[in-house]
Amino acid sequence: MMGQQPPSQHPLFITGFSLEKRIRRDHPLRKIAEVVDFDFIYEEVEDKYGKKGNVSIPPPVILKLMLLLVFYNVRSERELMLTLPERLDWLWFLGYDLESAIPNHSVLSKARKRWGEDVFRRTFERIVYQCVEQGLVDGSKIFVDSSLVEADASQDSIIDISKLKNHLTDQYRQLEKRLEEQPSARRVGPETQVNDKLVSSTDPDASIVKRGESKLRYQTHRVTDRSGVITATDMTPGDVNEGSLLMELAEQHTAVTGIPVETAVADSKYGTKENYLACYEAGIVAHIPEFKEGSDKRYKKRGLFMADEFKYDSARDVYVCPAGRDLKPRTIHKNRQQTEYMAAKNECAACPLREKCTKSKTARTVMRHLRQEELDKMTLAASTKESKRDLRIRQIVIEGSFGQSTRYGYKRARWRRLWRLAIQNYLVCIVQNIQKLIKYAGKPAQAAATAGRMTAFAELSALLRLFFPYGRMDVCLVSSDASLC
Repeated sequence: MMGQQPPSQHPLFITGFSLEKRIRRDHPLRKIAEVVDFDFIYEEVEDKYGKKGNVSIPPPVILKLMLLLVFYNVRSERELMLTLPERLDWLWFLGYDLESAIPNHSVLSKARKRWGEDVFRRTFERIVYQCVEQGLVDGSKIFVDSSLVEADASQDSIIDISKLKNHLTDQYRQLEKRLEEQPSARRVGPETQVNDKLVSSTDPDASIVKRGESKLRYQTHRVTDRSGVITATDMTPGDVNEGSLLMELAEQHTAVTGIPVETAVADSKYGTKENYLACYEAGIVAHIPEFKEGSDKRYKKRGLFMADEFKYDSARDVYVCPAGRDLKPRTIHKNRQQTEYMAAKNECAACPLREKCTKSKTARTVMRHLRQEELDKMTLAASTKESKRDLRIRQIVIEGSFGQSTRYGYKRARWRRLWRLAIQNYLVCIVQNIQKLIKYAGKPAQAAATAGRMTAFAELSALLRLFFPYGRMDVCLVSSDASLC
């Protein structure tokens, strides 16, 4: 016999209702509440509020709302507040009940402006230090990388400020107004020439970066430990040279964790002479492939001898070319910290290997850095088996960290201007670190075992890639274990 649902009739009184009983014991928000005491924020923002006037929403509630926004990747603050009364778990996490008044969405934007970037940075550092206290961070070996973030600004907002006629448009007046409120935070980057004249009127801090398609972008930089805990991070305009931030991030890692860096692992974009020498001075082993300069690429493209085919004779301070002739020191370029070595013009002209050596009308030259011996030591360390192994692990650890960030919407800017993007970046990193904290709190051995599995996955992935060069075996392997995602 089929049952019929009677017309719903709401009871006049509900007794004995408890949100505490409605939230399951293994709910993620319950675990977060157990390991993170959000009352610390009172002290952090104490100087941001006056002694008189309207009473604000409690700071812990504001911080929790911002974390919910990122943790559940809610599209906007307005939608967050509209959804809040329908989510019992959110209400419980905030310390609200069914009858609590829901704040206006503008509370969050006002709090961000009032608190500033530093409050969120210190919150991020606090969570990192908590991970260190729990034994989740080894800290001696760091993995460094960066990723682009699409700005919340249309291509139509870009104006060419080098043309005087554009200074009379409404867009330019809008740009001036924004710059009066907050000066531009752009830094020097490899695409500065373009970004010196092309500026977005809605987000002046964003830079035009071409990765396939030219778009307004920012760039997030981060350092992770072998366990996947994010220990240092920064947000910059998109055209900043990521390699230039290596030492800054390493110093930030040490300042936050209290653990000096012994080994830095990164891709070839960080393998510059400046970074090698900085690591050498800091006593850091750089497991970073050497960045091939433009001259090396040109020689290879034109089918000429590469610079490393010329052997240096330290006793005589000369380079010996493949034909056995000497290239002697000619000029010292102090700005570039290099010595130029050149063959004799008459010897080079009569050489049978000239066609494979140079297209110059004079003779072949080779450049040697004034600190080449130190550079050689660093490049030797970067080519060892241990270095190659660390680079395979890097693909799992740091790229996996960015892969996890996509579920929190980090690839698209929620707000405009660099300081707001920095807050978004800190919130994403805080959420990811809290997840590590709730999973491994009190279980450092389990975290170490997971890091060991990452190493094994990286090794197996590299082996399988030999047989399946076009497959995504690394992604498949990682996704098979939820703890690595």
